[in-house]
Amino acid sequence: MLSSIYIFYLGVIGTFAFAISGAMTAMRKRFDPFGVIIIGFVTAVGGGTVRDILIKDAEVFWLTEPAYVYSIVAGSIFAMTFSRKMQSFTKSLLLFDTIGLGLYTIVGLEIGLHNGLSFMICVILGTITGSFGGIIRDILVNEIPVIFHKEIYATVSILGGLFYFLLKTLEVPDPMLQIIPVIFIIICRLLVIKFKISYPQLYRNS
Repeated sequence: MLSSIYIFYLGVIGTFAFAISGAMTAMRKRFDPFGVIIIGFVTAVGGGTVRDILIKDAEVFWLTEPAYVYSIVAGSIFAMTFSRKMQSFTKSLLLFDTIGLGLYTIVGLEIGLHNGLSFMICVILGTITGSFGGIIRDILVNEIPVIFHKEIYATVSILGGLFYFLLKTLEVPDPMLQIIPVIFIIICRLLVIKFKISYPQLYRNS
């Protein structure tokens, strides 16, 4: 299992990426700087907070480690500073959201393992960690969360978690055991976006 120091670094990088994603969403909605930071904050910590609340006796990660808060502020300021230099606002938003999804999925899964939970519960926790911040973000900016669209999002996180356990069964060593699923999730999500892969339409067009 990945040591706590590596979980920490993966979490900080994921927090930074998700903070940029949230901040860019807020800027697209023309929020003021304080609003941009708030949306960046809830995007970055929302999934992990839900995860820690669900795990018995777990401490909410950002309450005990200020580095996560610093990372969120840095990510939000980065987004506000360099947004004009990013060639495509929407593509940049999707890229950072995808990076955050990959990193946070594996962090959540590892934390589940650290707490002695079953593999399926760990996959669920990984999906919650990777997805719920984006749900809160989209609700706060008055959009339908991406996870509820027909576009594939959470499924990629679930597949990444299952892929992790396949590699674990094959005794792939750390840190490749964690890095490979992160890359797998990022590539799958980018392919979904590029080729507009989606679930079948459930409702008839009115």
